[in-house]
Amino acid sequence: MLEFNIAIIGSGVVGLSCAYYLSQFFQDILVIEKNESFGLETSSRNSEVIHSGIYYPENSLKAKFCVRGRLLLYEFCKKYDINHRKTGKLILVSNEEEEKELFNIFERGKRNGVEEIEIIDSSYIKKIEKMAKGRWAIYSKETGIIDSHGMMKKLYLLSKDRKVLFAFNHKVIKIDRVNNLYKITTSFGEKIMVKYIINASGLHADHVAEMMGIDIDKKGYRLAYYKGDYFYYTKPSCVQRLIYPIPHADLKGLGIHITIDLGGRMKVGPDVYEVKKIDYNVDLSKRDLFFEKASLLIDGLDKDALMPDMSGIRPKIKSSGIKDFIINEEGGSGLRGVVNLIGIESPGLTSSLAIGEYVANIIKGLEN
Repeated sequence: MLEFNIAIIGSGVVGLSCAYYLSQFFQDILVIEKNESFGLETSSRNSEVIHSGIYYPENSLKAKFCVRGRLLLYEFCKKYDINHRKTGKLILVSNEEEEKELFNIFERGKRNGVEEIEIIDSSYIKKIEKMAKGRWAIYSKETGIIDSHGMMKKLYLLSKDRKVLFAFNHKVIKIDRVNNLYKITTSFGEKIMVKYIINASGLHADHVAEMMGIDIDKKGYRLAYYKGDYFYYTKPSCVQRLIYPIPHADLKGLGIHITIDLGGRMKVGPDVYEVKKIDYNVDLSKRDLFFEKASLLIDGLDKDALMPDMSGIRPKIKSSGIKDFIINEEGGSGLRGVVNLIGIESPGLTSSLAIGEYVANIIKGLEN
């Protein structure tokens, strides 16, 4: 029987951030990951955007952790020389119907404490992005892009330096309560006794919670899979900044938008649609749709230069309405020392360090 103080289930960017922060205060930490390495699912299949925090409802966890996480992320990148760039971002509107929502988003961003945002008109839009199309735009100067793999690798190495152990290719198949501890059984048959469990298993977080005896429907933890596809542009980028439309009303997605990566390549996407299984193929027949949506944002696109790129799948809370992160210490459900992280989708990458900091403070509070 193996014994550890803390088990973190999942080594995506959030699990790695939890390991990084917890290892500053605790020893005997084990990270259990079913894949062969860290960050192979949602964390490595996204736009790699550092979001400002402008979209999310005031006082929501998404708003708080996005704003805090962005600050921590830029500090982390500078300290450890992680490749990143503040590109800035435009959220464009082209008609009167959308203008009201643009101003609502702007005011929400101000209430959320987002810095360096302003409303600009069409002449200013053309001045900074000559191919962009819009009557008005929110200009967010603090938005950027990051090498997410480089960030995750650094979190992994820093955690290992603090003696965090990583068990790759190990899937958690059973969790039992034994007195005041938890017995985790893995796919290799190991039995691991721990005092604390951090469930950071992303797409599978609801199933892990269910293993502990939690009624995930009653608690609102059940997840749905929402896929997003990307196309890349084979010609030189038409823009220097990120270009977005007004987001979906329920924030199901931010709308098909235009981003650039650290190599200067332009990408279009993602769309968002529910899927029943994990599949990362991208359908070329979607090119017409992606060209149509991108052409609402910028001029001069060549449709034939759009080619299928990658896709990602995000874990969305299945309940209706705008969905916030769920970060819950389960002492009230008789599972003291279990912290469930459910529905950590966008802006999960931006929020990850703030989430790790928050989880470490929860566990520190339980120790006092």
